[in-house]
Amino acid sequence: MTRPTVESASAGRRHSMAKRLTDRATATGFKLGWRVLRGLPEPLAYGLFDRIAEVSVRRGGKRLDRLRSNYRRARPELDDAALEALVRAGMRSYMRYYCEAFRLPSLTRDQIEGAVVCHGDDAIRRFTEKGETVVVFVGHLGNFDLAAAWAAGQLGPVTTVAERLEPEEVFEEFVAFRNAIGMDIIPLTGGGDPFAALVETARAGGRVIALASDRDLTSNGVEVDLVGHRARMAKGPAVLSLLTGAPLFCASIHYEPAPRGTGLGGYRTVIQFSHRLEPRVTGPTAAKAQDLVQQCADHLSATIREHTSSWHMLQRVFVDDLEASPPRGAR
Repeated sequence: MTRPTVESASAGRRHSMAKRLTDRATATGFKLGWRVLRGLPEPLAYGLFDRIAEVSVRRGGKRLDRLRSNYRRARPELDDAALEALVRAGMRSYMRYYCEAFRLPSLTRDQIEGAVVCHGDDAIRRFTEKGETVVVFVGHLGNFDLAAAWAAGQLGPVTTVAERLEPEEVFEEFVAFRNAIGMDIIPLTGGGDPFAALVETARAGGRVIALASDRDLTSNGVEVDLVGHRARMAKGPAVLSLLTGAPLFCASIHYEPAPRGTGLGGYRTVIQFSHRLEPRVTGPTAAKAQDLVQQCADHLSATIREHTSSWHMLQRVFVDDLEASPPRGAR
C-alpha cells in the first residue's frame, strides 16, 4: 500500500478546508435568503429576482440549455425568437418560485389562501374529511411549496420526500422551512427506507402525500409519453396507491396574473387536480403502475403545453436526452 506523501496529505487538508468554507458560505446564503428577503417590500423582492433571472439568461450555461431544449420539445411550433422569449419567461417564473419560497414562512394563512386558486379538490376533500390519506403525483410546475402550504391548511397535513441537500446545514434549514408551512419531510437518502416510511404514513391515514415524480431519480422509473416524447418518470406514487389502496390524484400547478390586490408579486398559483386515477388495465402491479403514471403524464402535459413558462424543468427528463448523455446521479 502506498503511503500518502506530505504533499498529498496537505492537499487533502486544503481541499477539506475549502469544502468547509464553501459549505459555510452556502449555508449562510440560504439563511440570508430566508431571513432578509422576508423583510423586503414585495415589489423590491420580486424585482430583485426578476433581475437575477435576466442575468441568468444572459450568462447561459448547461441548465439554461436544458430548459431551452425541454421547451423546444414541448412547443415545437415556436420559432427561435418565440422560444427565446419563452425561456426568459420560464427563468422569471423559476426565480419567482424561489422568491416566494424564501418569503413563504412569513406569510399569513390569509395571504396563502389569497395567493392560490384550486380546481378539482372536492374529491380529495371527501377522502381527507373521512380521515383517509390521498397520494398526489406532482410535477416541477409552478410553486409546489405554496401549493403544499395551501393544501396543509385546506385539505390535511402534507408529507413529501425531498432530496438531501449539501451541506447538511442547508438541508436542515430546508426541512425547518417546510415544517413551518405544514409539511412533513422524509429524506430520500441518509435515513431509513423512504418508501417504507410512505407506506406507514399512507396506512396511518389523514394525510396528503404529495410527491414530485416527473423525474426518475432512482433509475427504477417507467417510460411514458410526455408532450409527445418518451420520458422517464418515477412510479412511486402509483405503486404506493396500488399497495395501500390510498386514492391517487395528479396535480398540475401553474402561475397566472393575479387580479389587483390579490396574489403575490402580481401572480397567483393555480392548482388543477385530476379526477381520481385508477388503472385502466388488468394484470400485474407493474402494468397497472405504468398505466397510472401515463395518466399522470397526460394530465401534466396539458398544463406544460398551455403554461410552459411554469414548467421549471432544468434537468434531463426525455429518454433521448438521457440516452445521449446519461446523467450522473440526481440532477
